[in-house]
Amino acid sequence: MGMDPDTAAIDFAHKRKGYEELATQLSGLLDGEHHRIANAANMVALIYGALPDVNWVGFYFLDYTELVVGPFQGKPACVRIPMGRGVCGQAAARRETIVVRDVHAFSDHIVCDVASNSEIVVPLIRDGELLGVLDLDSPKLARFDGEDQVGLERLAQIYLDSL
Repeated sequence: MGMDPDTAAIDFAHKRKGYEELATQLSGLLDGEHHRIANAANMVALIYGALPDVNWVGFYFLDYTELVVGPFQGKPACVRIPMGRGVCGQAAARRETIVVRDVHAFSDHIVCDVASNSEIVVPLIRDGELLGVLDLDSPKLARFDGEDQVGLERLAQIYLDSL
């Protein structure tokens, strides 16, 4: 096993710099490993430990017409989400990242953890094929912004490139 990332040392006062450090650590963590589940598990552990104000970080993998929960950190989650349903299902169906400032104002939000107030979902697309989504929740309203989107899309790409 390669490096032992010290995520506590990452300073997210400057988000872009924080995500750059996180990307470097993730690349080292996944280097030489190609297993989808193992890499997803290590990636969510890394992100969950590094990002402030998140209460759920995890993967949902596409299984025919629905998303099925994969490795995650946080409270137990919804196991299956139909394509097009909720933030995850819509991000998957649209194949684009969705940032939700207030989940309570999102008409089709699926509640897994009542403490969650904002969410970002990044679709995982490799060679034109949708593999699933990376989902992050926060108890803070408007926790995620454009810098988070850029940073998390980069991390998702590092994951996809590792497969």
